[in-house]
Amino acid sequence: MLAQILKLKQKKNMKEIQLFTLMAFTFFTTNLSAQTQKGNFLIGSDLANLNMNLSGGGAFRIGIDPKIAFFVHDKFAVGGFLSFGLSTAKGASTIVNYGVGPLARYYLHKATTDMTEKGSLFLEANTGIQGVSVSGGSSTNGLGLAIGPGYAYFITQNIGLETLLKYNGIVGFGNQTYQNDLSLGFGFQLYLGRNKARQLINKSQ
Repeated sequence: MLAQILKLKQKKNMKEIQLFTLMAFTFFTTNLSAQTQKGNFLIGSDLANLNMNLSGGGAFRIGIDPKIAFFVHDKFAVGGFLSFGLSTAKGASTIVNYGVGPLARYYLHKATTDMTEKGSLFLEANTGIQGVSVSGGSSTNGLGLAIGPGYAYFITQNIGLETLLKYNGIVGFGNQTYQNDLSLGFGFQLYLGRNKARQLINKSQ
């Protein structure tokens, strides 16, 4: 009798292990190519030049670039962005960056179900009204243009961690008619279908 009970318990444990293995396999082999398909939304933000030195001069630098885009075709999304940057330190000039305008992003390939290839290279470009203002120094306000490569790594089917290197240029007015720089940003993006994106936007209102 005891042997039969132990045998049934062992069978039950084996079934639980098999069920867990199946669930884990399903989770890790979800078709990740669905993120960049037509009809999906991209919502997220990048952080650049983050530095908070609370001692030795109190340097503080931060840049944030929230964005939202819609995939009009597979792997190609268009949308808009906001950007704000602040850099200050004791005894140094304060630098303020800002911008708003449209953006476009193209993914070079789809992610695969292979655990070693759960990401995609992409190119991003934006234009719009942008400006750089340096206290007691040069400032430029006008048309901004930026372009650069990035890489998105999908930790789940709907969340991507990314890094983005961009060349930024501003042509316009001020005591300096042109400024340019390179920025390296890190952030995350949500890849959502229409219904999920609509629910998220409604909850934020």
